[in-house]
Amino acid sequence: MEKRFGKWLAVLMAISLVAITVFPVFAAKAKPAKKSECITCHEKVTPGIVTQFLSGKMGKTLDCSSCHGSEHKSAGDVAKVQLPSPETCAKCHAKRVKEYRAGKHALAWAAMKAMPMITHQPSAVGGGDLKGCSACHKVGEKAATELKHYGSGACDSCHTRHSFSVKEAKDPRACRTCHMGFDHPQWEMWQTSKHGTIWEIEPTTGRAPTCQTCHMPDGGHDVMTAWGFLALRLPEDDKEWLANRVTILQAIGVLDDKGTPTERLDAVKGAKIARLTKEDFDKERNKMIDVCSKCHARNYAVENLKAGDDVIREVDKIFADSIRTVKALYDDGILQKPEGWKYAPDLLQFYEAKTAAEQELYLIFLEYRQRAFQGAFHNNPDYMHWYGWAKVKEAAVRIKEDAARLRKEHR
Repeated sequence: MEKRFGKWLAVLMAISLVAITVFPVFAAKAKPAKKSECITCHEKVTPGIVTQFLSGKMGKTLDCSSCHGSEHKSAGDVAKVQLPSPETCAKCHAKRVKEYRAGKHALAWAAMKAMPMITHQPSAVGGGDLKGCSACHKVGEKAATELKHYGSGACDSCHTRHSFSVKEAKDPRACRTCHMGFDHPQWEMWQTSKHGTIWEIEPTTGRAPTCQTCHMPDGGHDVMTAWGFLALRLPEDDKEWLANRVTILQAIGVLDDKGTPTERLDAVKGAKIARLTKEDFDKERNKMIDVCSKCHARNYAVENLKAGDDVIREVDKIFADSIRTVKALYDDGILQKPEGWKYAPDLLQFYEAKTAAEQELYLIFLEYRQRAFQGAFHNNPDYMHWYGWAKVKEAAVRIKEDAARLRKEHR
């Protein structure tokens, strides 16, 4: 009897302990937060935003004024609303913002503004209204005076407002709005690669690497790659490849005809568009080898990444030869430097090129070469070969044909 009583007493004590410790937690979660003036008003004006905010983790601990300030009180003073920036996010997420500022995403806005072609575009198409270039490049940090729109911040490019979901940002589909299409179809390349195929079949097992697995290991926000966006690096031990690289750098105005650095080199350095030291390249390459080695043998990872390097080298032979074909047209007076252009040919003018041959050269630069090298590193043989390498060769033939036509007409 005494033993039975002791057993039931122990059970009752356990139940009591659960009631004391667990039930208050549930009660606290169920207890609605006190509505601020912001919530009360915006439930009528922007109910969707309120729902999203309150559904997220931040909505449980912060008020709208935590990010937007408290000066805005009514519909008549909307201009007083503070538009959040990375500095705003750093108040709570200092480590992640520091990482972000060390990576290429933080430089996206500066990289866009460094492109000469942007100065020729209507505001709605280029950098003004978040419909064209700026809609993706807004992930970069910008001056406070440039925060003119809702959504012109940076962190909310991946952690979409107003739920600011970490789960969403960890999903590879969060990357595809910007990393797709003409000049950087990384989403399409990855999605149709073996890695992407396994992920679509087993999205929750962790068996297949996602964008975040490779480019944001351990949740780090300092996203960088060894080759950078344009697959350009200096120095180069391979002398032939170095000569071809110099030709390419001259065609983007980073080096002049004598191989001397121009003012554009500062923009390239500032936006980290190219890798300008072996240390910078090796640092990012070794990080990627470490990531690949979590699933593959280290020597397998090294060999596969080296194979991607080899693709770039072979493409650059054709690319540099095509640049020299067009440059000779300028040197021989057959083509005249367009008004307002400091360099010719100038690949950073993109589709503003003035001749058919230069339009083909622009396509090699920003579409076909990109697909060849990015396809190689994203393990997509079809993109590397048919959308990249083959198209580079086709365009090179058209450039030579058009150059011959222009010379004939000039004579």
